[in-house]
Amino acid sequence: MGIPTSTAETGRRFRLHFAARALRQGGVIAYPTEAVWGLGCNPWSQQAVSSLLALKGRSATQGLIVIAATLADLTPFMPPLPAATIEPAQRTWPGPVTWIVPAAPTVPEWLTGGRATVAVRVTAHPQAAALCRAFGGAIVSTSANPTRCRPARSASQVRCYFGERIAALLPGPLGGLERPTPIYDLSTGRQLRA
Repeated sequence: MGIPTSTAETGRRFRLHFAARALRQGGVIAYPTEAVWGLGCNPWSQQAVSSLLALKGRSATQGLIVIAATLADLTPFMPPLPAATIEPAQRTWPGPVTWIVPAAPTVPEWLTGGRATVAVRVTAHPQAAALCRAFGGAIVSTSANPTRCRPARSASQVRCYFGERIAALLPGPLGGLERPTPIYDLSTGRQLRA
C-alpha cells in the first residue's frame, strides 16, 4: 500500500502538469523565479515566442533567456564546448546566474535576436526546475511585465498586467533575490547585467 498523497500535493502536481501541458500546446505561462515572476514558453515554437513578445511589447532583436533544470537540457542550444570553457558557468549552476554562450547552429533567431550567442541558465528555483522537468526540457524565461513596467513580484501583479492572456499561472514563492539574475559573457567573463 502506498503512502497517501495530501490534497495540497495533489493540487501542486495538477497545477505543474497543467502549466507544462500549456507550454507544449504553445501557450505562454507565468511562474515564480529566483527574483521576479517570469513568463515562459516553448523555445522551439516561433508562434509561442511571438505571442510572448507581443504580450511584453518586446522587440525580437533583444533575444531571450532559456532556463533548464540540468546542463544536459541546454545541450541543444550550445555547440559542444571544452570543459575548461564551460567551467565558469558550471560553477554557478544550478543557481541564479545567466550566461551568454555560443549558440548552436540550430538555435532559432527568435531566441538569439540574430546574434551568434544565446542566454542560458540552469535554475536552482525548485518550481522553475520542476516546470522544466514536467515540460521535458528547457523553456524561455523572461520577466513578467510589459516593456517599461516593473517586473511582477506577485501573482496578483501578473494578473493585473496580463489578465487572461496567459495560458496558465503556476503559483509559488519567489527565490529571494532582490533583482533579476546577473548575466555574464562566457567568452570574456564580463558581467553584462548586475
